[in-house]
Amino acid sequence: MGTRKMRERQEELWYGGELPTAAGHPFYKRLNEVLDKAKFDSFCETACAGFYHNRLGRPSLPPGQYFRVMMIGFFEGLDSERGIAWRVADSLTLRQFLSIGLDETTPDHVTISRTRRLIDGETHQRIFTWMLEQLAQAGLIKGKTIGVDSTTLEANAAMKSIVRRDTGESYMTYLKRLAEAEGIQAQDAAALLRMDRKRKKKSSNADWKSPSDEEAEITKLKDGRTALAYKAENAVDMETGAIVAVTTHSGAAADTTTVKATVMEAGMAVAGLIAEKTPAGEYAVHPDGIKEVVADKGYHSNDVMVGLAEMGVRSYVAEPDRGPRNWDGKPAEKRAVLGNRRRVQGERGKRLQRQRGERIERNFAHQFDTGGLDRLFVRGLENVHKKFLIQAAACNLALLLRSRYGSGKPRAAHDRASELILMILAVIKTVQDLFVSELAHFRPHHLGFCQSQGRWLVLPPAENRPV
Repeated sequence: MGTRKMRERQEELWYGGELPTAAGHPFYKRLNEVLDKAKFDSFCETACAGFYHNRLGRPSLPPGQYFRVMMIGFFEGLDSERGIAWRVADSLTLRQFLSIGLDETTPDHVTISRTRRLIDGETHQRIFTWMLEQLAQAGLIKGKTIGVDSTTLEANAAMKSIVRRDTGESYMTYLKRLAEAEGIQAQDAAALLRMDRKRKKKSSNADWKSPSDEEAEITKLKDGRTALAYKAENAVDMETGAIVAVTTHSGAAADTTTVKATVMEAGMAVAGLIAEKTPAGEYAVHPDGIKEVVADKGYHSNDVMVGLAEMGVRSYVAEPDRGPRNWDGKPAEKRAVLGNRRRVQGERGKRLQRQRGERIERNFAHQFDTGGLDRLFVRGLENVHKKFLIQAAACNLALLLRSRYGSGKPRAAHDRASELILMILAVIKTVQDLFVSELAHFRPHHLGFCQSQGRWLVLPPAENRPV
């Protein structure tokens, strides 16, 4: 296995001025300092030791370097591994961040994707859990109140390529068979499309699949388009904004069917962090684990309310307007739903619902908008889950950097430095204006040079001087 220690080598016998160098981005320098202090590389090499051979094969991509490469996608806003490979090859700063010499070849997208497929999802989960431990030690995880929300991302498969699950025929072949049954000219493509527009659409996942990605499902995206997609669901600490759990599902999975698995995953993650201490020796994580769950009205149902009550957590789930309810024979459902309604309508419930946009939606914006993962370029539920885990781990790492240095991304660090420079210039300009305004009160003839004292003195006006 190519470890970081094995890659250390003696400097080349060249004068420093003969090789191109870069000052290096201060953000990536701080990022490497944080990772090195926490011994990130040694942890990754221990976790991934079973996937590498010590001697056979060509030099591999070291585990610590691989996870750094994947995080670059988040920090640079790149959506594909091919784009990450191009960016690394072009940047001296990223070469320094990855400890790649000028005479070394940067990893191409084939090496990156091959390493991702080689390392299983459980190991990616361990890296995500390691990042949670760093947040807990910094006091950035409380674990008492979590918020749950989800989003859908377009899969790396086209709707026009879907086929029937029973017969394997394509969509156009299926339309031709329907047209022939109705006596329409099947060879006319325009007529087939007109017929398809008029008939009632039933693109059911039970009938259709993608031959290239069978685990992707047909669903409606946030922008209104119908596409093959996957669903990412996050559990977020409502006090700090840290992502404590990530689950991945097929695109058509309903929120009410996936929330229990996400809450259970978050509960196990928080329980494993209770023993973590902060540098001050305090236990920041809530000792009783998760006690409250916040979600929007898409998660509200009788089964969800009863399930959360059975798990021993208080629900703050927004309730849609369903009109009068019939509770005959449903005492448990009535008790759970009315209890949730009472909590949501209270002051704490209203405050938690207002915080959802700040704590949960902002994380989605960091991960999938500015983080570059607005579309998937990998296939299969396991590969998609790996991408989501690394993206969430990088988002948590950005939270840690933001708490220490004030910026969690390179662009934010640059903007912060620019603001500081402008602030210094503004202070200099203000001092200069004050100095000029003070000098304006003294006319030139108010100053006189004293020969005996050897310095300039402020003299009164000529009309007030003693004769």
